[in-house]
Amino acid sequence: MNDAAPNAAPQTFYLKDYKPFGYEVESVKLTFQLSPNATKVHSAIRFNPKADAEDNRFFLHGEQLSLISAKIDGTPVTARLVDGGLECDVPRTSFLWEAEVEIDPAANTALEGLYMSNGMYCTQCEAEGFRKITYYPDRPDVMSTFTVRIEGDEPVMLSNGNPTGAGEGWAEWHDPWPKPAYLFALVAGDLVNHPGSFTTKSGKDVELNIWVRPGDEGKCAFGMEALKKSMKWDEDVYGLEYDLDLFNIVAVDDFNMGAMENKGLNIFNSSCVLASPETSTDANFERIEAIIAHEYFHNWTGNRITCRDWFQLCLKEGLTVFRDAQFTADMRSEPVKRIEDVIALRARQFPEDGGPLAHPPRPEEFQEINNFYTATVYEKGAEVIGMLKRLVGDDNYYKALNLYFERHDGQACTIEDWLKVFEDATGRDLSQFKLWYSQAGTPRVKVTEDYADGTYTLTFEQSTPPTPGQPEKAPRVIPMAVGLLSPNGDEVRGTQVLELTEAKQSFTFDGLASKPVPSILREFSAPVILERETTNSERAFLLAHDTDPFNRWEAGNALAKEVRVAMVLDGAAPDAAYLDALEKLVRDDEQDPAFRALVLSPPSQSDIAQTLHERGHTPDPQTIYDAAETFTQTLAQQLETSLPRLYAATTVEGLYVPDADGAGKRALNSRILSLLTRLDGGEQAARQYASADNMTQQYAALAALMKAEKGEAQSKAFFEQWQDDRLVMDKWFALQIACAAPEATAATAKELTQHPLFSMKNPNRFRAVMGALAGNHAGFHHASGAGYQLLAENLIALDSVNPQTTARMCAAFQTWKRYDSKRQAQIQAELERILATSGLSRDTHEMVSRMLSA
Repeated sequence: MNDAAPNAAPQTFYLKDYKPFGYEVESVKLTFQLSPNATKVHSAIRFNPKADAEDNRFFLHGEQLSLISAKIDGTPVTARLVDGGLECDVPRTSFLWEAEVEIDPAANTALEGLYMSNGMYCTQCEAEGFRKITYYPDRPDVMSTFTVRIEGDEPVMLSNGNPTGAGEGWAEWHDPWPKPAYLFALVAGDLVNHPGSFTTKSGKDVELNIWVRPGDEGKCAFGMEALKKSMKWDEDVYGLEYDLDLFNIVAVDDFNMGAMENKGLNIFNSSCVLASPETSTDANFERIEAIIAHEYFHNWTGNRITCRDWFQLCLKEGLTVFRDAQFTADMRSEPVKRIEDVIALRARQFPEDGGPLAHPPRPEEFQEINNFYTATVYEKGAEVIGMLKRLVGDDNYYKALNLYFERHDGQACTIEDWLKVFEDATGRDLSQFKLWYSQAGTPRVKVTEDYADGTYTLTFEQSTPPTPGQPEKAPRVIPMAVGLLSPNGDEVRGTQVLELTEAKQSFTFDGLASKPVPSILREFSAPVILERETTNSERAFLLAHDTDPFNRWEAGNALAKEVRVAMVLDGAAPDAAYLDALEKLVRDDEQDPAFRALVLSPPSQSDIAQTLHERGHTPDPQTIYDAAETFTQTLAQQLETSLPRLYAATTVEGLYVPDADGAGKRALNSRILSLLTRLDGGEQAARQYASADNMTQQYAALAALMKAEKGEAQSKAFFEQWQDDRLVMDKWFALQIACAAPEATAATAKELTQHPLFSMKNPNRFRAVMGALAGNHAGFHHASGAGYQLLAENLIALDSVNPQTTARMCAAFQTWKRYDSKRQAQIQAELERILATSGLSRDTHEMVSRMLSA
């Protein structure tokens, strides 16, 4: 075995040090002899030295491998095992490298490379898992065709590409499209398929399969339809066809990520593909639809064109997230999708940008690439592409994308390659726009206004706070979508995109009869924080009249924040005018139910804490919690006479269909039910729970009852009904903690870690418990520090089992500097305890070190 010691001083990798691999890989042939504890992997790889290579060293990555033999052109050779792989003396002409290694899939609890999931062989190779399968130049810029032979007694044996042969105890696969090793996939086990087919616009028939464990066949139909919709959408919108004869999806129970886009063989976390009305909520269905689309869209934006190195990760992920957001907007509600994306961005990426883990979408350095699968790379990366599309216009965007696919098909590319196609297609200079990829932090845009003699002037000042390693920031290109409303609510200027390029800029609007009310940052045209002095009456006006759905919601959200902040700081009562506005909106049956549900969803308690912190106040989680409870109770009382009618009007009767219309009504219905439960002692929620024939309504009723401390009997019944369904049980575990009172949160989570169905080896179950603990703001940050201690204890225990999940869960501590000195000291002590753990993984070491260095 050879592997770097986990607690060795971590090596830092720098973008500036990139050098191409010195050899072309002409072809790869792999043979797997499967055995749970002793799988043998034989590789036969044709290497061709590059004449212009900067580095001729023949180094192959390898970790946790037992080398049995190595040959060059059939002759045994002695390879030198070194840190992270092996070296060997090789000829300066084309040669065939052969190696045989032995690996232990059953012992691979990190779920990287080849591992076992409940008796099934499975792989996860992104980012650097292939080096745990065999010795290879495991880097994304090394691309080759793969031929794979699998030998074993498993009923189903799958790999990338198209099948080329099969017999008793063996199967062979060939992928004709060159790919990097991170896209390699193998699955073998007792599986059954849910079949389908798709005919491309050029007339090619493609066989589709979703492979699942026996018993899960009834949860595949929605995923199959989502796959077909994705394939057609990509043809219709981007002109991209699928390029193999077969597309396989496999559902796996133990998986660190949501899914993986391996060429022709996508591997999915079971929670991201299996769905039925009885076991999945509307949110589950929408998420599954989006993730299936995301992984399918990677076929071109990630597979056919991949990234040169891992510093360019946002090139494939940001673009594909943007594309899957377009898809969901087309399949469902575009305004609601945009609002939901911004809520998620502010909840996950803004805190990342404003804390010790801040990094640009394309980082300059890293120690462990797994730690950079972040909201900044994915969600902010998508926002950057959205800004680019807005700046160049739809026609130029698709013109540039066509050039991108034409110019770079089959290549491993950089951000520079990406921006160059836009410059060539549009004639624009994007050198300043490129700063979005290299600068960390969320820009703040301060807005002032002036009106005189029919001329209205808006002045914008942009700045970005210092972030680790970047104390100063240059002005960026910021597309600011603006509209103007008259005092009577009419739109006097439609949406216009103003381009901010300087630290301070002014824009004028002439010929106005009166001072307008500005609607700024429409559709959230840039991922920035807008700072403008305004009033609650103006926010209420925009909530009532703005023609931009996002800014209409934003006005209500800003109003809600101001009301909550006043309650927290001054002990004020909930603002009566705001309550009246909410009541008017929620009772307006002409409004989209999904939009009304979003307006009724208050800012999160963590969001209020961040707002207080930004305004120079130290947030107290308990006070924030108390204010939230007071507001919600007051709102319920305000709506008391309307709630029964609203509940009845939004109850969806008949056969459950997971479409946008039904989901919107059920979302509003669930909000109404939670308010109604505060007044009727849970009578309606109990009736809904008893009669529900779908998980959305059953789960909503259970959540309402548990939050009101009325759901003990229903929670027990839910467990007894669903204890054999692992995905539904994840919901049950998480709900126990999410609904717990602050003082009981840590104790509830600790008790659940002792439950017979809890296993930290399963990432979904671990996240259900520890993620819910971190997500219960007042409970996690309870003054006792019990939440901090419990999370740290479990992270320490998990690190030796699954470093990747451990490191990502460490991010729960990233906002620690915004709280009081006592809580800071408590969190710092836990971080230091984690860091002092013997044998701590590189993944976790980097994350904790970055947070402590803040």
